[in-house]
Amino acid sequence: MIMRASVSLPPARVEAYEWQELGRCRGMDSEKFFTDDRDQNQKRRVSRTRDAKELCSGCPVITQCLEHALAVPENHGIWGGTTAAERQRMLWQLAG
Repeated sequence: MIMRASVSLPPARVEAYEWQELGRCRGMDSEKFFTDDRDQNQKRRVSRTRDAKELCSGCPVITQCLEHALAVPENHGIWGGTTAAERQRMLWQLAG
């Protein structure tokens, strides 16, 4: 008989991610926010990035999303209305 351990996050950890329930992107295909795919042509990548950022611009939790992406850090995709390259520049500026 194989026993499986039950894993749960500590309460503080769960609360730290509650903001995600309020995101405009909730339930959407995550591919819309991960435009870094090198197989896509440049025009398509730019269009998808623009569309994702537009969706983020009206999101009620854009600040929490960006804070998360900077803290983790998220190295791919659109988070808090920013690309990975934009977040990298922000982190360099904060460190400088």
